[in-house]
Amino acid sequence: MEHGTNRRTALTCMLWAGSGLLWTVAGGVPRASLLGDAQAAPPATSGDLSFIQISDSHIGFHAAPNPDAATTLGEAVGQVRERRGGAELLIHTGDVSHLSRPGEFDTAEQLIRGAGLQAHYVPGEHDVLVNGGKPFFERFGAGAPAGGWYSFDQRGVHFIGLNNVLDLQAGGLGRLGTAQLEWLEDDLRGRASSQPIVVFAHVPLWTVYEQWGWGTEDAAQALAYLRRFGSVTVLNGHIHQVMQKVEGNLAFHTAMSTAFPQPAPGTASSPGPIRDVPAGRLRSLLGITTVREVQGGQPLAIIDTPLGA
Repeated sequence: MEHGTNRRTALTCMLWAGSGLLWTVAGGVPRASLLGDAQAAPPATSGDLSFIQISDSHIGFHAAPNPDAATTLGEAVGQVRERRGGAELLIHTGDVSHLSRPGEFDTAEQLIRGAGLQAHYVPGEHDVLVNGGKPFFERFGAGAPAGGWYSFDQRGVHFIGLNNVLDLQAGGLGRLGTAQLEWLEDDLRGRASSQPIVVFAHVPLWTVYEQWGWGTEDAAQALAYLRRFGSVTVLNGHIHQVMQKVEGNLAFHTAMSTAFPQPAPGTASSPGPIRDVPAGRLRSLLGITTVREVQGGQPLAIIDTPLGA
């Protein structure tokens, strides 16, 4: 009980400012520390699992405040390569491209390969603009079912990649759909409730701001399947800023973009790129997330630093 309280307090009080987050999940409890900062976390052990999240690279975006999204993605990948520590894999939570063009996918894939990590992808709505997302799934979803959702296990952690962008609802809300929800229920059936679960999708699985479509219409059913597990970490992108929420053993985190920031919920007439970012400040609003799972009973500590740091 005390450990859960510490975890909840850390999430509630934390102020996200940028990138460079190393997540560690062990014993079902996520832990995060400053990427590459040996003083922020205990030394990794042979049983630790580390992974990195990037999101919303929007390769092909060429406008204010960032006329070259490929350059900032490259910088983020460079930071990952230099400071990744023992990270074993990389997760991209969608909007790899801006217009679903083959050249955009080519550029993104080549840059991300430079991180030297096994990469796992889920689509964003900008990745499925052509032929129902077929070009994206052929390149980044090999082996996944037709709908593009899948799961895998790594060092005892169960990862679930979901697709909530192919059937956007009124206002842009994401939707999983009956087939995917049935698959999720079956995927989780028989798994021990003590197994750590990491879910990743593009649109948040909690309602950040319904008026802007920042949520998933049928997420409640998916979350109902997940609540019996001792620790579930849900990673999303889409809103280009870091926000967090905790519901019992479910911890929700959204990621910054490597391309451009968006306004805080309700602070503008509509979502979209913040065009008037002061010169020199763009990289402080872009970022990456590093996740590292470790054994132990330490309270959750989350620290973030900007891409330009």
